[in-house]
Amino acid sequence: MEVNSKYQHRKAQKTLTVMREDGTILKNTPITVNQTRHKFLFGCGAFDTVPLANGELQSEEKAAMEDRFQKWLALFNAGTLPFYWGTFEAEEGKPQTIALMEAAKWLKERGVIVKGHPLCWHSVTAPWLLNKSNDEILRTQLNRIQRDVADFKGHIDMWDVINEVVIMPIFDKYDNGITRICKDLGRIRTIKEMFAASRKANPEATLLINDFNTSISYEILIEGCLEAGIQIDAIGIQSHQHQGYWGQEKLQSVLERFSRFGLPIHFTENTLISGNLMPPEIDDLNDFQVKDWPTTPQGEERQARDVTQMYQTLFEHPLVESVTTWSIVDGKWLKAPAGLLRADNSCKPAYDELLKLVKQDWWTTMNLVTDEEGKVTFTGYMGDYMLQNGNEKASFVLDKTNTEEMLLLK
Repeated sequence: MEVNSKYQHRKAQKTLTVMREDGTILKNTPITVNQTRHKFLFGCGAFDTVPLANGELQSEEKAAMEDRFQKWLALFNAGTLPFYWGTFEAEEGKPQTIALMEAAKWLKERGVIVKGHPLCWHSVTAPWLLNKSNDEILRTQLNRIQRDVADFKGHIDMWDVINEVVIMPIFDKYDNGITRICKDLGRIRTIKEMFAASRKANPEATLLINDFNTSISYEILIEGCLEAGIQIDAIGIQSHQHQGYWGQEKLQSVLERFSRFGLPIHFTENTLISGNLMPPEIDDLNDFQVKDWPTTPQGEERQARDVTQMYQTLFEHPLVESVTTWSIVDGKWLKAPAGLLRADNSCKPAYDELLKLVKQDWWTTMNLVTDEEGKVTFTGYMGDYMLQNGNEKASFVLDKTNTEEMLLLK
């Protein structure tokens, strides 16, 4: 376990009284305390769980996907599932609820916190909305949110409610229903309607606003939302770095500017390239279309350095609660070599370095001895734990709130 004061806010102290079910106190007894999951959300896109959990893969493809998710689960404790309306409900009234539910259950059974992305977005939205009036589009969008958030309650309790609103009403690449209603209602009222519908469907859910725009425009939008009484649970920041790592100066600037709201910050979509970088003159990343985008040895060394520095900086910041790698494997969005695994599932240096941080440097495992009263006090990284004495064990949570607990070993 790394001893470093800059991560003290990620830790908590706890006193445990250890006893058996029959009431026997374990005095002067050696025990082990092992962390089993971080409180901090080390996330990753989990889109590939949909075909895997629904039995859609053939034997060879299934084996490769299972190997990929073995590495995925070794590193990550949070996953994002795709709810893009245009694919989730390509035909009105026929949502892919069952398939997404199987994926959500598959992840949850493996201890993963699941987020849905997104509930409202002007891209990859339902094309059939264009046959409706603006009033009908709004009503249909709100009904969609209430239906899906309610259907997945208990399986998915975290949502990117609305995506990329800064550009939403002025988006002009193609006509779509969501831009129409956002232009009609304005950004803040649109956001207010979407958050209200989400909150009504699941009052306990964690609800995010999410954007790639990290300029003053996003700050002003968030400020306006808060002034309008919209309860935003976390600020989502996309960090697709296809043109190179932001670097410490930009990263610290973004953190400083968005920290002024005092809200949790989630880096929702993070990519760092391990091949040649996208040319700097490209304005919209989607405009960079290539047949192949290979990873390179030099690029992989650079990616490992960038991943390490970025995660250390974000883990150090007290308001950051989550970082999501957008894809664990190369060749997904824009064919970019942005994964921590190569296309054949072999681990890049970035995977090894991040795994070392998450499961060694920022991970707590201790051999301790109880005192005359059966008590033991320790400090560790916040999260889920298992205490064990031989074959007897008990689980507990380490956080800032419950600093003393009696554990019954079973």
